[in-house]
Amino acid sequence: MADEEEKTSEIPESKEDKSEVIEFEFNEDGEEDLKKTLKKLRADLKVCKAENYELNATKIEYLTGWQKERADFANYRKQEDDRRVNFSESIRERILTKFLAILDSFNMAFSNKETWEKVDESWRKGVEYIYTQLSTIFEEYDVKEIGAVGEDFDPNIHQSIEMVPTDKKEDNHKVSLVIQKGYKLGDRVIRVARVNVFEYNEEIK
Repeated sequence: MADEEEKTSEIPESKEDKSEVIEFEFNEDGEEDLKKTLKKLRADLKVCKAENYELNATKIEYLTGWQKERADFANYRKQEDDRRVNFSESIRERILTKFLAILDSFNMAFSNKETWEKVDESWRKGVEYIYTQLSTIFEEYDVKEIGAVGEDFDPNIHQSIEMVPTDKKEDNHKVSLVIQKGYKLGDRVIRVARVNVFEYNEEIK
């Protein structure tokens, strides 16, 4: 018989699920062998699990790689943005630093009030107006003067040129004279102030 020659048969696909076909095992008498069928199903299930594991592992590998590439790209963009900002800040600092010498010239001219006031008034006002314009530009870029007489000496913003003896203990290590003004760009010192500093000496009378 045809049924005896064939060792397997198929159950027709159901209307609800047409994606799977279960094959049953038969013995020599043509009867269903549940043990063989179960064993085959278990073997098929094991193969499916292995394939599913490999597929999931591949998906996880791709996902991990994609996430890593995305993170690397985000870090790269941030580093590029930081480099652009730092480069821009560096250029601005270099340009502003070059103009500090011009401010020094103005301050030197204004330091002797008696001599400055003897200069022709119209010419003097013109120079003072230019100085005001230049100072306004520095203010717009957040450039501020540092170094003032009477403040405590700070090596972070001051450069000591000369120690000046004093008999006043309260003036010890205070700025006695600003030789050249210092400047900050934001919170960063772009030039320290050159100053003379009081040094207390109790032997002075």
